[in-house]
Amino acid sequence: MTPHSTPISELSPHFCAPLPIGLREHAQTMPWSAFTATYSPSGGPVRLGAWECDDVSRLGPQPRRFRATLAVGDRIETATAHASGPVAALTAMLYERGIGVEMTHFHQLPSGVHTATFVQGSDGQRREWAMGWSEDPTQSALRAVIACANRLLAD
Repeated sequence: MTPHSTPISELSPHFCAPLPIGLREHAQTMPWSAFTATYSPSGGPVRLGAWECDDVSRLGPQPRRFRATLAVGDRIETATAHASGPVAALTAMLYERGIGVEMTHFHQLPSGVHTATFVQGSDGQRREWAMGWSEDPTQSALRAVIACANRLLAD
């Protein structure tokens, strides 16, 4: 995961637009490896497996049915939610499992063929920034939400 094929030893990541203001001040001097380890952790109690929209062919502005394989700790199950979009569906699925993540900021930035998604989420007590990275903008957003949930659950 390197934006614009930037070496991992670079002092700060570069995207096609500046990082969100609230994140920029913290990330400005971080090496890329520390940035990704902090804001896009690969581990944590919440993990997302399969993801799909069951009724993608429905027309009009109406809720869609989303299905995911979610793992919380040692428990793995299929979750479903009706929502206007994937981020709303995933946050609803997490909430049903006792993990509250309210999105307070959402930014997507292109980086070559990839998309970086930066979210700030709150559990009602504190706020955390997180990042998701993927060639697919939806997967990037979902990864950011999962990373945010894991950061909020960390001590």
